[in-house]
Amino acid sequence: MRKPIIAANWKMNIGPREAEDFINSFIGQPGKLDSITSQVDVVIAPPFVSIPAAVAALNSSSAVSIAAQNMSDQDSGAYTGEVSSMMLKELYVRYVILGHSERRTLYGETDAIINAKIKKACASNLKPIFCIGETLEEREGGKLESVLRTQITDGLVGVEEKDLKEIVIAYEPVWAIGTGVVASVDQAQEAHAFVRSVVADLYNQEAADKIRIQYGGSMKASNAAELLAQPDIDGGLVGGASLESQSFLDLIKAAVSAG
Repeated sequence: MRKPIIAANWKMNIGPREAEDFINSFIGQPGKLDSITSQVDVVIAPPFVSIPAAVAALNSSSAVSIAAQNMSDQDSGAYTGEVSSMMLKELYVRYVILGHSERRTLYGETDAIINAKIKKACASNLKPIFCIGETLEEREGGKLESVLRTQITDGLVGVEEKDLKEIVIAYEPVWAIGTGVVASVDQAQEAHAFVRSVVADLYNQEAADKIRIQYGGSMKASNAAELLAQPDIDGGLVGGASLESQSFLDLIKAAVSAG
């Protein structure tokens, strides 16, 4: 049985002071989230500058894991503006989002670059949230499966099966990110099932059955339960609905109810 994982991607929102307020409001009284996080893994990915404040506000709470939104594939050196995996580990970061469509489209990250980052994350004992997804033009052009197969295959080159168990795949239809448009339940389930089949082709069915696949397209409390009730949808990579603590908590509760 795969444990659902709900991850908040704050993107370039919520500075350090707001992050502290959010975490304090979100975790509330000690033990408040215990009954929830025993059923759903909860992850929050603040901007780099807000990670220390979020970690401090959690105060050793195991209810929430912290993720970074990106990282370098290099350990150190003359890479202005980059952040290494070991720097993130010093901040108690456990997950890292890699290959998000905004990194691909706005900053030109290729499958090869993403692959190098995934391998570096695995080697550093960070858990990659590996994003894949098609544009509306690609979907309407009948290229959904070829795009996803290429992104998964090229993104996982050289990744061993033992490392695959630490990876979460996030399927994010690019046309549904931040638009308020959500893939239908059938569309989402079909895409997730295809992603799992590609993992089975690359590794084996057992590995495919174990890997968690999130949906990353405008998930919110009102549609989370229906999406997460599908057999191949194991969580959500949440944008806008994660920027307010009660909204995010409501979504997580919906995920629990779907289980």
